[in-house]
Parts: sequence; structure tokens; C-alpha cells
Amino acid sequence: MKHFRELAGFTQQALSKKIPCDRSHVARVEAGTRVPQDMFAKQCDELLGTGGVLLRLWGRIDWYPEVQHPDWFERRAEMDAKAVALRAYQEQVIPGLLQTPEYAHALFSRRTTRAEVVEERVRARLSRQQRFLAVNGPLYVAVLDESCLRNVVGSPAVMRDQCAHLLRVGQYANIRVQVAPADRAEVRRPKASMALIALPDGECWLYSESLERGHFHDDPAVYARHGQIYDVLRADALSAPESAALIGDFMERYGDHGQAPAEHSDMGQEQLQPRRRRRLHRSSPRYPRRRPRP
Repeated sequence: MKHFRELAGFTQQALSKKIPCDRSHVARVEAGTRVPQDMFAKQCDELLGTGGVLLRLWGRIDWYPEVQHPDWFERRAEMDAKAVALRAYQEQVIPGLLQTPEYAHALFSRRTTRAEVVEERVRARLSRQQRFLAVNGPLYVAVLDESCLRNVVGSPAVMRDQCAHLLRVGQYANIRVQVAPADRAEVRRPKASMALIALPDGECWLYSESLERGHFHDDPAVYARHGQIYDVLRADALSAPESAALIGDFMERYGDHGQAPAEHSDMGQEQLQPRRRRRLHRSSPRYPRRRPRP
């Protein structure tokens, strides 16, 4: 990447502005200390005129030959490595499979000041994402409580990039991202974040977490009950295009004002100025804006 960047006459700062991302991210990728997303490699290919070399290399590299998850999470990580379908509900923070490196870094930095521990946790978390973001990856449906978008992790810039990432991955054939909005009292949410995991041998597991502990249930009756709760939630949540419009609103406002809107109900009603409606992130999909239901 450094070779092609210098050949094209870009500095790290200039390339980071074109992508866009922080200059430090470009520097860390070139130094081999930060794992990029596939979209990062694709954008660099386009900007540097490489003919797709970087994306091909990205697909050939074993980015995570040695990662270590917390002991209590090892079993869940093993399931992610072979799951054929994953349906999840998440509240408060973006689910790990959808986090950007910067978001994950900021999240783990809350728990420890040891840089080496933070980097190891980030590497382990990103290692779980690769098969879901690959071509023909397993089905992944994520319903996010609006609190995931509203709670600031890291900084407004980190949140803006995280929202842009949600919009990008939401276009993948195997991934759907929906939002359960805060202003719909009729939406029945599960009592806590949870995941419904289908394995290739036909096993089905319900996974949830408490403080520093994962809980697994394979009782068919328990799985069926929570599966029904999840299906009703997904039906009542915003559709994928409506969710993308709402995520786009958050992304714009994190970028324009440095913070999320104070009240969702106001945000849903407000008509943005034509200039702002046109100024969506260049790599984000354009969806019709969500209108309040009668």
C-alpha cells in the first residue's frame, strides 16, 4: 500500500482525506499494526489506480493467525466461526460483528488503559467479522435498539464513521441491519441483548450476556420462545431502508454538529434543508427519508 501511495504522489494525510479516515489509520495499516476493512482496501485501489491489487491481497491474507478471546467468550467465538445464520438484538452499543476498529478501540479503552490489552481485544473482535463480510458469508440479521446509535463511544467522529460502516455493510447480500426506534412505544423489545445462532449440524443456540459472562441455552422450547419474540420485534422495527435513513440522519448530525440529536421524535419530524439532504457521505447508499406513520 505504501508503494502504491507514494507512486501515486499521495501523502498519508492526503490519502486519509480522500477515503476519508484518520491519517493514523493509514499509517497503522502501512505499518502492519492495524487490520483494514475490505472497503478500505477497495477505496485505496480506486484512489491509487492499482487495478484491484490491494483488495485481492486483502482477501489472501490471514489477518488473525493468533488471537485470544476472554475465557468466558471463547465458546461464542467458536460458534461465530461456523454459524450458518445469526439473528441478533443489541442494545446500548453496536454489536461486535458490526463495529469499526476505531469504535472497538474506544470501547475497550473504557475498560483498561493498557494499550497492548486493548489492541489484542480489538484484533480478537475484528477476527470474528471476516467471514460475515466475505462473499457468500453466513446470514446475519441485526436489530439495533436506537440507544446503540445514540450512545457516543469514542467521539462524534468515531460515531459518524461507525454509522457510515453500518450503511455499507447493510448493502451486503447476507447482512440486514434494522433499528428499533425509541419513539415507538408499541415495539416490544427483549429484556436484554441476545443472539439466535444456527449451526451447520442443525443445532440452535440462544446466547445472552451478563457482566463478564456468557449464557447458552439449547433447550428447543427456550429457543422457540425467544425466536418468536425476535421475529415479532423484527416485524415491528423499522424496515432495512427506513433504518438506513435513520442511521444516515445520525451520521449527518454527528458530522455536522459533533453530537447526536437530542430527541428522536424531533429528528423524525424535522425537514432537513435541501443542501444537507444532498450532502450524504459519498460511499453511503441513498434511501428515501423516513416519514412518520399516520
